[in-house]
Amino acid sequence: MKIALVTPYDFAHPGGVPEHVARLRDEFRRLGHAVVVIAPRARRGGLEVREGFYGIGRTVTVPGNGSMIRLTFDVTLYAEVKSLMRRERFDVVHLHEPLIPVLPYMVLLNSQAVNVATFHAFRVSNPWYTAFKPYMAFVLSRLDGRIAVSEPARELVSQYFEGPYEIIPNGIDIDRYGSHVEPFSWATDGVPRILFVGRFAEPRKGFKYLLQAMAMVCQEFPDARLLVAGTGNRDRFAGLMERYGVRNVDFVGYVADSDKPRYYASCDVFCAPSVRGESLGIVLLEAMASGKPTVAADIPGYASVITDGHDGVLVPPKNPPSLALALVRLLADRERRQRLGTNGRLTAERYAWPHIAERILEVYERAARGAIEAPWRRGFA
Repeated sequence: MKIALVTPYDFAHPGGVPEHVARLRDEFRRLGHAVVVIAPRARRGGLEVREGFYGIGRTVTVPGNGSMIRLTFDVTLYAEVKSLMRRERFDVVHLHEPLIPVLPYMVLLNSQAVNVATFHAFRVSNPWYTAFKPYMAFVLSRLDGRIAVSEPARELVSQYFEGPYEIIPNGIDIDRYGSHVEPFSWATDGVPRILFVGRFAEPRKGFKYLLQAMAMVCQEFPDARLLVAGTGNRDRFAGLMERYGVRNVDFVGYVADSDKPRYYASCDVFCAPSVRGESLGIVLLEAMASGKPTVAADIPGYASVITDGHDGVLVPPKNPPSLALALVRLLADRERRQRLGTNGRLTAERYAWPHIAERILEVYERAARGAIEAPWRRGFA
């Protein structure tokens, strides 16, 4: 098949959806399909054409779901999008976050292919969906298949747009993680290490609660260190760290994807204290694939991955004492760490990309069989 994978987010900027699209592209190509990615062009405007990629318009950074996201709003390129869709004649157009402006709209309105969408985001409600529901419903009427990455993500979108949604989670390159990965040399000194991965300055990541918990963890394990792999301004937390006497924190900054498995291999416990806005949590799967015990906030997206007490530990969000207690208990119990880590690895294997890609291809096939000659499709010229 000839497949277009469409994302509204800057494809060059790290993030869950662009990474999902990139991994899915690679897996489809491995299976022999022709795949093109359509995404914003990042810092430069206009149209970029290179092998396997169409860059559409300059990005603008805007707040979204507790984070900063990079989108294009360049509707002046509508004619170029229309032309490339007619020229390429894709068999399947797969849009990720189809309701995020504006690139998915331009693609979907000009697609005569089998159209499938994946909904990634989760929050309790979405005022954007409420305000623009009539227009969004019109756009979504062109879809032949719908996927949600988790039950919380399905619950969000189905509040506003009814219809069947198949739940297919994000995938993971399982072979990149595991006991075969060598830790960094500095991680062999016997010091207990807790790992956090992500954009720690974003409030939804709950990093401040982990810092507060570390003050209590260090009362039981004075040498314990918090390893922070991700981007953000550490100075924002200087006052909080001083107030609680937290000093055993190592900010390592941005971590290249190639180095990430070694950071997981270099910790004793992984912690994800996010308070909202996580539809599933790739970092959980990465830690679990690494065989590391995971402590996470009990929010819907994380609870859809972790079974508390079996392959990880869930604690109430925004609750430093509960977070600290869970971390201390794991650091004190090697056998429990190993059991949770082993079970976590087995859970993560269900999310391996070959399995996820096959399930998505099955959705494409069902969507193609069920596609009808709707009025808009018959009138496509």
